[in-house]
Amino acid sequence: MKRQPKLSILRGLLFTYNIENTKDLEREEIIVSKNVNCRKELTELFDILTKPEFFTYTHEEQKWFIDTINYYLSVDESFDSVFYLFDTYFEDEIIDRRTFMSVLVECLTRYQIETLGDQP
Repeated sequence: MKRQPKLSILRGLLFTYNIENTKDLEREEIIVSKNVNCRKELTELFDILTKPEFFTYTHEEQKWFIDTINYYLSVDESFDSVFYLFDTYFEDEIIDRRTFMSVLVECLTRYQIETLGDQP
């Protein structure tokens, strides 16, 4: 059964970057060292911190994240509600949240393809 897109699940996916997440000085330093408004640096950040977390999800959950982001990008969602009252370790404010999500879904799609390649 296909799950319906829900913006609220994205907060869980991005919890790695939330200041309410357990203190981890090394992780915090990595986050603040990257410019979240630069596609290249944002991709590097996702590769370092989001990729390992994404691999812990089932294939169905991975697909749900990807489908959710793609759906909301297709309907011109601003993603403001995802970041509302969501304090992050990011050094800078995210200027374009749609671009942020676009980079995220590109990375997640690449990760999912990697996991599918690992299956016998």
